Amino acid sequence: MITTRCDRTLAWTALAGHFVAHGREFDLREAFARDAQRFGRFALQAPEVFADLSKNRWDLATRKLLLDLARECGVFERRDAMFAGEPINVTEGRAVLHTALRAPKGAATPFNAEVHEVLDAMLGFADSVRDPGRGITDVVNIGIGGSDLGPQMVVPALDAHVTRDIRFHFVSNVDGHDIEPVLRQLHPQHTLFVVASKTFTTQETMANAHVARDWFLSQRGQHVERHFVATTTNVEAAARFGIETTFGFWDWVGGRYSLWSAIGLPVAIALGSAGFRELLAGAHAMDRHFADATPEFNLPLQLGLLDVWYRNFHRFTSRCVAPYHQGLRRFPAYLQQLEMESNGKGVDLAGEALPFGTSPVVWGEPGTNGQHAFFQMLHQGSDVVPVEFILVKTPSHGHAGLHHKLLANGLAQSQALMLGKTVEQAMQERAPTASPTLDAATVARHRSFPGNRPSTTFVLDALTPRALGALIALYEHRVFASGAVWGIDSFDQWGVELGKALAGDLLPRLESGDASGLDGSTAGLLAKLAGPT
Repeated sequence: MITTRCDRTLAWTALAGHFVAHGREFDLREAFARDAQRFGRFALQAPEVFADLSKNRWDLATRKLLLDLARECGVFERRDAMFAGEPINVTEGRAVLHTALRAPKGAATPFNAEVHEVLDAMLGFADSVRDPGRGITDVVNIGIGGSDLGPQMVVPALDAHVTRDIRFHFVSNVDGHDIEPVLRQLHPQHTLFVVASKTFTTQETMANAHVARDWFLSQRGQHVERHFVATTTNVEAAARFGIETTFGFWDWVGGRYSLWSAIGLPVAIALGSAGFRELLAGAHAMDRHFADATPEFNLPLQLGLLDVWYRNFHRFTSRCVAPYHQGLRRFPAYLQQLEMESNGKGVDLAGEALPFGTSPVVWGEPGTNGQHAFFQMLHQGSDVVPVEFILVKTPSHGHAGLHHKLLANGLAQSQALMLGKTVEQAMQERAPTASPTLDAATVARHRSFPGNRPSTTFVLDALTPRALGALIALYEHRVFASGAVWGIDSFDQWGVELGKALAGDLLPRLESGDASGLDGSTAGLLAKLAGPT
């Protein structure tokens, strides 16, 4: 498979010229005034997800050049290689097959029989835990990174579909302040601990797992093997810990894509087997959309290309995600790992340093909370930050008045970001809280908004397991598309390793106080922290 790095293509040169001529000064308000059909031209429907891309700083010519860029970079060939199970994770020599985890039984996808053997066993176990006769009232997932962020995001997101007979807890931080409040709520004989670690050696996860087991035994808990289960490939290490029930997965399942594997066990317990299969079905539908939809109507591709346009030509360095649904409160945190761990790379596939930026900083909070926090910067700050709004048409509660207010706020924020407010408009308004000692023109300048700030709005009919599965897969493939254009390996994470190695060296020094060979700053901090706590 031959790929060309984006900055070495003809399309990249054409995009650079197009940006200077048309992109740098592009004004959304003028674009809508010129084209009454702009919304329709930049609206896309994918499985379960509608997207309005019309409030972004691009036009049809921009989109055509970006599609040319995708073709020159070999994005479609790389996509097909991923689905086929070729080792596109080049630095580790591995396939990237999270899509195989959500393909239906009997599909012509790699490892289909093996995937469904594990899936059926896991879902059978999940349903048995849900049986009131089992006596489980609390499930505690102990993991970190992808073994935590996925389940911790999905369970509250799908609260309307979650069993009311079991409480779910998530422990990830090696800080004891994370696990201690959870343990205080539990009774050992009614608790199931899920230890999620592919190798069963992850430092933070195993530290917390040992704390949980020590607590269980100190509280006179009996039968560790009935109250601890592992999602791991290291069956021997789990057995030494006292665990008999394990569910494995494969080296072609990356951590940030592992939600769909046995790592999703807490989700399966929460939703039941039928609900988990719906989650998989939604993701699979988006997989087929990404694989089969024509480029002009391929939503993950369009989003990935828009990310390249903003990051490398407009030089926008961050993107805000604002879900207008409280259930999605952990979605921005989930996306942080998905995107920044995948595309936060500084070298290409050949190991050459990149002369351009890659992943933006991804951040956000649910609306309307964000409106009373950081939206001030989005509207009037000196940096332009593209915003993504996620709106859900039908709530799972009966408070229609509240939901209409929520939707109105989401629509208003994207409208305000685009339209802004001129000084002249502000002069015509009365500002009751303005200082009486300031002249009207000065107050108006403080109350003006530049506008022309881009945003994308996603609309789901309802936040169901199928819809959430599709939404997550949409973002996965979007990250793939931008990474393929940049010519990077989106599926390794070597940047995580150095800190782990250094922590292993520093751990015994905290007890001994030995600072020999350390840099001055670390030695000074060690002296401050070492010794009895």
